[in-house]
Amino acid sequence: MTTAQPQELDVQPSPLALLLLGREADPRSERGVECPGDLPSPSDPDLVARARAAKEKLGDKVFVLGHHYQRDEVIQFADVTGDSFKLARDAAARPEAEYIVFCGVHFMAESADILTADDQKVVLPDLAAGCSMADMATAEQVAECWDVLTEAGIAEQVVPVSYMNSSADIKAFTGKHGGTICTSSNARRALDWAFEQGEKVLFLPDQHLGRNTAVRDMGMSLEDCVLYNPHKPNGGLTAEELRAAKMILWRGHCSVHGRFSLDSVNDVRERIPGVNVLVHPECRHEVVAAADHVGSTEYIIKALEAAPAGSKWAIGTELNLVRRLANRFAPEGKEIVFLDRTVCFCSTMNRIDLPHLVWALESLAEGTLVNRIEVDKETEAFAKLALERMLALP
Repeated sequence: MTTAQPQELDVQPSPLALLLLGREADPRSERGVECPGDLPSPSDPDLVARARAAKEKLGDKVFVLGHHYQRDEVIQFADVTGDSFKLARDAAARPEAEYIVFCGVHFMAESADILTADDQKVVLPDLAAGCSMADMATAEQVAECWDVLTEAGIAEQVVPVSYMNSSADIKAFTGKHGGTICTSSNARRALDWAFEQGEKVLFLPDQHLGRNTAVRDMGMSLEDCVLYNPHKPNGGLTAEELRAAKMILWRGHCSVHGRFSLDSVNDVRERIPGVNVLVHPECRHEVVAAADHVGSTEYIIKALEAAPAGSKWAIGTELNLVRRLANRFAPEGKEIVFLDRTVCFCSTMNRIDLPHLVWALESLAEGTLVNRIEVDKETEAFAKLALERMLALP
């Protein structure tokens, strides 16, 4: 009787498998990991003290930015907090800071690099902190879309408008093709400007913000909007459909805001009589239509600041922020709950945790530059052009 010997299989893991395992980076995507050296243990009880010590050692050489959706353990070390564009502008206003540590996601750090001086270095504590929405529109896909618009004979009529939540490549494409960037606060102004320049808009990469702004704020119909799917031939649209449309929406969305549904709104109204439903415009159109108030992250914060004591609010945005606001306004008797029964953090935002922040700060304090985010000069020039058009909006 013989025993069969195990055979070695000549199988090599695919690039995607390595990426998912966290052992590779995708140069065409925002996702990727690179963390030379050892991270502190998340159970290290001295992490807070270590972060304070490293930040104190660096002094004015470091400026820490914290997006509203970051964990509390990270946000406590932020010199300023805000949405992505506010933070990028805050960084540009601190030319004395040699290091900008951006506690957010990849496209935000790119924007900070575009807007800051060449001698300033932008650091993202974890390079795997990407954005699923930004990843839904690659430079190759958007270039192919433009070819489709050209073949349909409408490219010269189309003005691209790209949401701030996009990669530097997409911002550069927008700048090169005469378009502008927008935030959730100024999307209406950006679209008004775009329709003064051309007859149609290609809105990237968030379909919901584009649709909600066009229909809810500008009085267009849903029939004025078509959805371009980059995974289908010609975007899944006919030339006639493209020619008839005013808004060509990219098939992208936020994984957090996209989870809220009309059922969520109806359920919270049944559970909490008299509740005010306040949602972000990245939510689905039917959710926005059913809400009492709609606005950007900054709008949400200001609305709750101005709300009367004893009022009740269901908020449709990222859980870290909702929980922070609930704790902040509880002493004023304001009841604030998450719109959906099932809690949901932004998984990529949450990649920035205390161990990664400590590692980044301690590395910088020791003179080692880690995880620098640097946009090449040509991309930066066209992306900055698109951002400057936004800054010039009335």
